[in-house]
Amino acid sequence: MSDFTIKNLFDDLDNAATGRMAEGTVLDARFGRGALESVHLGVSYFRYAPGGRAPFGHSHGEQEEVYVILDGSGRVRLGDEFRDLRKWDLVRVAPSTVRGFEAGPDGLEMLAVGSDRPEGGDGNMVNDFWND
Repeated sequence: MSDFTIKNLFDDLDNAATGRMAEGTVLDARFGRGALESVHLGVSYFRYAPGGRAPFGHSHGEQEEVYVILDGSGRVRLGDEFRDLRKWDLVRVAPSTVRGFEAGPDGLEMLAVGSDRPEGGDGNMVNDFWND
């Protein structure tokens, strides 16, 4: 493995927003950890349609994440708490906290950066997370 990797988010990473994610109007989801051959960091990109949200929440066993709001607005549910989001907000989430994102009227675009995780991942999906 090389000492560095350069990939283009849109030219080199496939859009994984299909099936269940697309049902929640996630328009774009790109996961960079594998493409970058990263051992310690994951970088993912998400774009939600106006009013769209992932149809599930998720938490992790070990991986801490930080989300960077690139454009648009919306809200995040962190456990039972809701927080409004706007461009350039940073959201750090401890592994065990269940989280989910919802876009505002202009959509929501963000990067997620994750730390080390066990081989194969440690995500835990939570169905029926949105109870409103």
